[in-house]
Formats: sequence, structure tokens, C-alpha cells
Amino acid sequence: MTRQVKAASVSVASNTSLLILKTVVGLLTGSVGVLSAAADSLNDLAASIIAFFSVRASGQPADTEHPYGHGKIENISAAIQALLIFTAAIYIIYEAINKIIKPEPLVAPVAGMAVMVVTAVLDLFVSRYLLKVARETDSSAIRADAYHLTTDVWTAAGVFVALGLVEITGIRLFDPIVALIVAAAIIRVAITLTLEAAGVLIDARLPEDELHQLEEIVMKTPRVVGFHKLRTRRSGPYRQIDYHLIVPGSMPVVEAHKLTEQIEDAIRRRFPHTTVVTHIEPDQPTETNKPDTALHSRTSTRRTRTPRPRYRNHRSGAT
Repeated sequence: MTRQVKAASVSVASNTSLLILKTVVGLLTGSVGVLSAAADSLNDLAASIIAFFSVRASGQPADTEHPYGHGKIENISAAIQALLIFTAAIYIIYEAINKIIKPEPLVAPVAGMAVMVVTAVLDLFVSRYLLKVARETDSSAIRADAYHLTTDVWTAAGVFVALGLVEITGIRLFDPIVALIVAAAIIRVAITLTLEAAGVLIDARLPEDELHQLEEIVMKTPRVVGFHKLRTRRSGPYRQIDYHLIVPGSMPVVEAHKLTEQIEDAIRRRFPHTTVVTHIEPDQPTETNKPDTALHSRTSTRRTRTPRPRYRNHRSGAT
């Protein structure tokens, strides 16, 4: 069992327990805040189950039918999670509006407050564990699950405050108002997850800071003249990079091959789970390796270490 699968299993167990607890207490107390939290836990459980199967599938090695691997299954998982979160938010808004129009008395709000404390503490520990695993494994599915649970911590805290205010003041309106605030927070998370998943699914390039690190690795390597036509993308926890490396025209093929291996090893040390493809070009003016002027308008350009100005480094997204 991989660390990602183990983390997803912990999330499934945690969300199952909280779903049962919130549903029982919500029905007993009549609190829309607790019931909205239960609805969110239902989505959390569905999301964690999806994450569990997605990290198992994405970890399968590349095959004939999927030569680039199965990493994007995690990003599809994140997109599905976002849809589930939107659904939960709509349900919460519907129930909160009904409570505003037709207010109902709360039963045993103190019990609801106790549930929220348990929820916040458990979700806090599980979300921190998931974030730790996500950072160490670069798993987008586990990261999405962790952010989801982090939002639940805020949700539980809000419901706790609302129930406390209802208990102290007797004003039941606090409960649906907090539920609407919770729904807004959930929608924000859903939008963030949707944008992140969509970016990877349409092959957006790596973040700017990672592109700078790649440029630094290549240009600090001895005997490198320059590079261009850099293309990058993500696929779940994996990175895929290809570029054209310009070397001295007199360099033997064997030496050029060793040079590319040195660079690719350095890239993989900095960015684990990365596939690198290098195309070697001689330091000669040709139609292939001359600067692509179309890139100048949208990417930063730096002169290579060679004194001749015709070679420059270009960083662009994948096409």
C-alpha cells in the first residue's frame, strides 16, 4: 500500500465516522447547521472514496495504451470532487433559506456544539496528515481532499459559534445565516479545485518559479550553449518536460548524450516523478534552433552564456 492510498484510507474512515455522528445529532437537534455539516461530510466521504481509487489507478505504470501513464486520473478525480462540493453548497443554501422562511426550534443545541468540536479536532488532524503526504508525494487528489477537510474545520467552528449564539440569545436566525456563510466557503473551495484541475487537464505549463529553476539547472551545466522550445505540463503527481538543448557543434555525440543525462538527472533530483525528453542541437544557425520570435511577446528571454546573440532561452507552456 502506497502512502497516498494509506492517506486516502484514513480520510475515508474519518469521513464515515463524522457523517454518521453529524447525521444522528443533526436529526436529534433539528439544527440546519449540523445537517449542512453532515451534507458536507457526505461529499467529503464521496470525495475521499474517489481519491482512494484515483491514487491507486494513477500509480499504475505506463503501458502500451497509456504511454504517458495514468497520472491525470487524479486531476479528473479533483474535478469530480469540485462538482460534488458545488452540489453540497446548493443543498445547504436551499435548507438555510427554508429555515429563514419557516424557522423551527432547535433541540439540544449543546449536543450540536459538542459534535462540532469533535469534527473540528478530527478534521484538523486528518487534514494536516493529508497535506503532509500531498507535499511529499505531489498527489493532487490527496491535496484536494486535504483542502476539503481544512474547510470543514472552519465550517465546524462557524456552526459551533452559531449554536452558541442561539443558545445564549434565543435568536434562531443565527443558524441559517452561518449555514449560508458555510455554503459560500464551500463554493470558493469548489471553484479553486475546478480551476486547478482544469489547468492540468488542458496541459497548462508548470508554475513560473519551477520554470526558473529548470532554466537555472540547464544553464549552470558546463558546456551548455543554450536551450529553447521548452514545454512542460503536469499529469497528476508527475511532471513531463521536453526541450531543445544547444551544445557546441564540435561536441561528439557520446559527450552530448552524457551531458543530457547529467541535466536530466539534476532535473529529476529537484523534481521527482519527472519525465524529461531532450533534443540535442549543434551550435549552428539553422531554421530549427534559431530563436522563435513569436515567444518573445509572451515569455521572458535571457541571453545564453555564449557571446553570440543568436541563441536565447525560451520558456513556454505545452502545446
